[in-house]
Amino acid sequence: MTKRDISDRQAVELLVNTFYEQVQKHDVLGPFFNEVAHVNWSAHLPKMYDFWEFILLGTGSYKGNVSSPHVALHAKKNLQPSDFDAWIFLFNQTVDAHFEGPKAEEIKQRASSIAGVLNYKLNGV
Repeated sequence: MTKRDISDRQAVELLVNTFYEQVQKHDVLGPFFNEVAHVNWSAHLPKMYDFWEFILLGTGSYKGNVSSPHVALHAKKNLQPSDFDAWIFLFNQTVDAHFEGPKAEEIKQRASSIAGVLNYKLNGV
């Protein structure tokens, strides 16, 4: 299978959908989304499409605050550094399974940076 780079909204949607399908089944991450946050997937996924499209491609209509939902979730159940590590590992694995190229590398770097900032804000590390 030839992999392509992440160059449009369709690719972003494929990445987000595939990633969150795996998140929901993940032993560590799934409970945060399914049992603690009780994520409404039909509302959450379009926000994630907009977020990553904006971050990676400079398009899309994301408006929001990345920190607020994570702070609220952390108040219900502490997000540990290992939880962020699991998120990044699964995210990178998903990107690598479907995409290759400069934008694929960029999205992994940006995801890691965002996770690092959130981890620092919540855990001081």
